[in-house]
Amino acid sequence: MGTNGSTMLEPLRQGLPPLDPATVSNAASCALPPRYEAVREARQFTRGTLDQWRLDDRFDDVCLVVSELVTNALRHGLPLSNGMGHGMGNGARPAQDPPVRLHLMRWTERLVCAVRDPSHDSPVAGDSEDFSAESGRGLFLVDSFADSWGWHPLGGALSGKVVWALFQVPPTAGHSPAH
Repeated sequence: MGTNGSTMLEPLRQGLPPLDPATVSNAASCALPPRYEAVREARQFTRGTLDQWRLDDRFDDVCLVVSELVTNALRHGLPLSNGMGHGMGNGARPAQDPPVRLHLMRWTERLVCAVRDPSHDSPVAGDSEDFSAESGRGLFLVDSFADSWGWHPLGGALSGKVVWALFQVPPTAGHSPAH
């Protein structure tokens, strides 16, 4: 389901927080199908990747954030024709591209989770004060559990946006040289 290595970082460089891409020590990516079961697949991929990088102690926070980012991408970033999204305006992606992709990138003291989707619409936080609501708390949770987060439109050959969350990690935890 996923790939390892730094080659998948190239399309995301324009949408990441200001970090030097040359210092990435690990990276993994997986395409996710346009169905809600993809959230479970994203959690499993994240668990396996963090275990490999010896960052399993951060799994709960990272997994929650990945689940929210992937759910938002599936719910709001896909066209209605996929039967999931609420529409995307003019942000449609060619059919051959995966509609949603999860990227995990490891720097010495940082972990970035980034979810790419074909929509150009900015992520919108719901009413974070209404904790009884069934939806709308996703970005509030991302903001609460990640050290920082943001989003950027993608440029070049890629259409859509990337929503990312950054986690500080101990400098010695799971660090290994780039492959």
